[in-house]
Amino acid sequence: MRNLFFQTALKKSATLAGKHSRILLLTVQLGKYLNKVDWRTIKDFSIKEKVNTLGRFVKAYAVGNYRAVSIKSLLVILASIIYFIDPIDLIPDLMPFIGFTDDMGILLWVYNSLESEVNKFLTWEKTTRA
Repeated sequence: MRNLFFQTALKKSATLAGKHSRILLLTVQLGKYLNKVDWRTIKDFSIKEKVNTLGRFVKAYAVGNYRAVSIKSLLVILASIIYFIDPIDLIPDLMPFIGFTDDMGILLWVYNSLESEVNKFLTWEKTTRA
C-alpha cells in the first residue's frame, strides 16, 4: 500500500505491539467511530460486518483470548483501524458523505488481504461461543 497516511498508521501500529491495554482502547475508539458512520449511505451491507469482525479480532487479541495471528497481520489490522479513526487522512472525515470512503476502502482491503487470518479467527470465534 503506497498511501502515505496508511504508512503513517502502520508506524503507529508498531508502537502498540505488546501494549494490550492500548490496543483495547483502540477498539473502544473504533466502536465510537463506527457509531458516527451513517450506514444508510453504504450500499454493501457486508461492510459493517467486516469492520465489526476486525474490531472483535483485535479485541480478542488484546484481552488475551486469541493469539493465533502473526504480528505482521496484527499490525496491518491495527493500522487499518488507526487509519479509520484518524480524521486526517487521504479524504478527511470532516467532509460529509465521502469522508469515510477511503477509510472503508482501507478496512476492506485489509480484510480481503488477510482473509485466511480472518477466517481462522471467525472459526475460532464460532467454536468458543458454542
